[in-house]
Amino acid sequence: MGRGIAALCVSKGIETSIFDALPAAAAAAPGEIGAFFEKSRARGKMSEGEVSAALARLTIAANLPHAVSAADLVIEAAPESLEIKRSIFGELDRAAGDAILATNTSSLSIAKIAEATSRPERVIGLHFFNPAPLMPLVEIVVSPRTSPGGLAAARAFVETLGKEAIVVRDSPGFATSRLGVALGLEAMRMVEEGVASAADIDRAMEAGYGHAMGPLKTSDLVGLDVRLAIADALAAELSEERFRSPAILRTLVAEGKTGKKAGEGFYRWNGSRAENAPDRNSR
Repeated sequence: MGRGIAALCVSKGIETSIFDALPAAAAAAPGEIGAFFEKSRARGKMSEGEVSAALARLTIAANLPHAVSAADLVIEAAPESLEIKRSIFGELDRAAGDAILATNTSSLSIAKIAEATSRPERVIGLHFFNPAPLMPLVEIVVSPRTSPGGLAAARAFVETLGKEAIVVRDSPGFATSRLGVALGLEAMRMVEEGVASAADIDRAMEAGYGHAMGPLKTSDLVGLDVRLAIADALAAELSEERFRSPAILRTLVAEGKTGKKAGEGFYRWNGSRAENAPDRNSR
């Protein structure tokens, strides 16, 4: 997600600096972003000059202070863990000058993340969707202490990216994750019960309800480990009965079959192409 957000920013003329706690991931970022731009160029969506200009706006920082000290806006895209995010926001608060601090969380409390800083009024949620350069929506999440100025700056940033914004209150799962997880979990239960195959359940929502992608393929793309973490958080915050994780989801995550990034989840993945995985019916 971090690389996707960075690619989106530089493509829209924004000087962008990346820091990753894993040096190998940081070193690989320019090549991966460049490969994405080359695909866009091949499709006629970017010119060679636009690709070169976008990549010139990208900097790989050696450390976190170097990345954020001159920033107007910082976007954190770490794993979905409150402990990790609070630790990062404590560091950002010390290193990022007067910047607005945004988190790309899909379910965690903005207010609880902001407690790690001395500037809760300048902490906000910017929930991008995968892949960030292509998906049209950004969910802006405001805590009770987010200032009107912080919200206005976030709106302006999203507008600069050419994305559509919705604004939601800091509530478990916000709007999109809460609805998306509920649909995904029910689809997983249907696979468990032998109602239909994963592919046919997805096709029902695509052809029958006009969804661009079915809930199981979407879950594979998001990451089944991420979906499990969000479901567990919603079960704890809202309702154990409504958001209890199906056994099939826990099994796949335990087996390391976490979706597209692992090559297999509810589907087998050949690059970006989803292929049918073995039958996972439990009945």
